[in-house]
Amino acid sequence: MTNLVEKYREMKKRGEKVTALTAYDYPTARLLDESGIDIILVGDSLGMVVLGYEDTTSVSLDEMLHHTRAVARGVKSALVVGDMPIHTFEKPAQAVATAKQFINAGAQAVKLEGGVSHAAHIEAITDAGIPYMAHIGMLPQHVREQGGYKVKGKTQSEAEALIADARAVEKAGAFSVVLEIVVPEIAKQITHAISIPTIGIGSGEQCDGQILVTHDLIGLFPWFTPKFVSPEARVADEIRRAACAFIERTRGASAVSKRPGV
Repeated sequence: MTNLVEKYREMKKRGEKVTALTAYDYPTARLLDESGIDIILVGDSLGMVVLGYEDTTSVSLDEMLHHTRAVARGVKSALVVGDMPIHTFEKPAQAVATAKQFINAGAQAVKLEGGVSHAAHIEAITDAGIPYMAHIGMLPQHVREQGGYKVKGKTQSEAEALIADARAVEKAGAFSVVLEIVVPEIAKQITHAISIPTIGIGSGEQCDGQILVTHDLIGLFPWFTPKFVSPEARVADEIRRAACAFIERTRGASAVSKRPGV
């Protein structure tokens, strides 16, 4: 645990950017690992981009563990982080028990959403020797009560609360912290205020690293793409093209076989 915290602090000191992407299955995890990614997050975003739920609040622990096992089978070098789903870390003791299940499933670290409010939970996890990645800013598991995916840090009070969250997770033993949809200037302030890397998603380029949902990066979920994402590929278009070609080839072969003399 200590070695991992120090490793990422040293990366920050050297100005070495942390790269992170999500994966939910064996082939994607293996491809990302072979590409040299630093961190692979088995995110509860799988609820939307894999399982078809409206948001992450319907994802179960069993589903997360199932996908974590698949990802772990494909990874040799990257750090595999398991995302703890909603209602699995209500109390510190439950948080530790859930984290241990992720480790047993093949994850090497865990992530849960929350800052100051979950400092005791984070401390319990890190005290148990389990590496922990923090997540503050926009918290997808609270999307319904917050009324959507909204940028955080727009007001002075929000900015101060975010900085307090960042310092709290650092003190509790986190090796890094995800900043989701935080005003870039505030993300920059947080980055300078703590010694562990900030890993941004929709929070500007001044963070110590970046994370994205792989489906967004490669255009595999075309029905919704976050405003802050510029897809590097259009995999959905290729799947449609390949499927259409297969359908045409198969139907064409069938038509030929019905011709007289064939």
